[in-house]
Amino acid sequence: MFERFTDRARRIVLLAQEEAKKLGHQRIGTEHVLLGLIRENEGAAGKLLREEGLDLESLRAAVERLAPRGSGSPGGHLNFTPRAKKVLELSLRESLTLRHAHIGTEHILLGLLREGEGLGAQALAASGADLGRIRAKILEESRFRREEWGRPGGFVAGGLSITARLDRLQESVDRIERRLDAMNVPPAPDTPAVPEPEPGARSTPPPPEDVAGGPPSA
Repeated sequence: MFERFTDRARRIVLLAQEEAKKLGHQRIGTEHVLLGLIRENEGAAGKLLREEGLDLESLRAAVERLAPRGSGSPGGHLNFTPRAKKVLELSLRESLTLRHAHIGTEHILLGLLREGEGLGAQALAASGADLGRIRAKILEESRFRREEWGRPGGFVAGGLSITARLDRLQESVDRIERRLDAMNVPPAPDTPAVPEPEPGARSTPPPPEDVAGGPPSA
């Protein structure tokens, strides 16, 4: 599903997995995606977050307050939480809305903000960030700047060809979501499986977003 991602957007996914492992978490949540975004120094999203006065250390501290470090050392491939998968799906939708033929770091950040209830958005708010202002700033700058694809021909500007491509992208949204669902694997036999609330679910007090095999993860 990552064929539409820019090189920097693909790197965000790898960095998010690194952050999850560093924190001893068993799955990749929205908070790890956020840390990946600010670690990618050259991405549009990372630059914008730093312009807002945020940095990796403060965001990581905010994440640890929301999802304390785990005691284990997870290895290998980590799966996404439902909320993190939703963020990736929304990044495609944001790209389509802006009529872009690629998914860049700015679209991933827009998806994280649009999802709005994961630990990533909570960590931003806890760090004093104005989520509405960040979103408005991305949308304004996206009218004038697009991240490079990282390969020739990655972006086609204007004309019928881009319209046709965007139509095909729109048709692929549901298919991509099914692929993301298929990325999950059953928990190990010795790992108790506690259901994670679906995106949008609310209760009082809010339940942990991810308690399967580790600390809460969005």
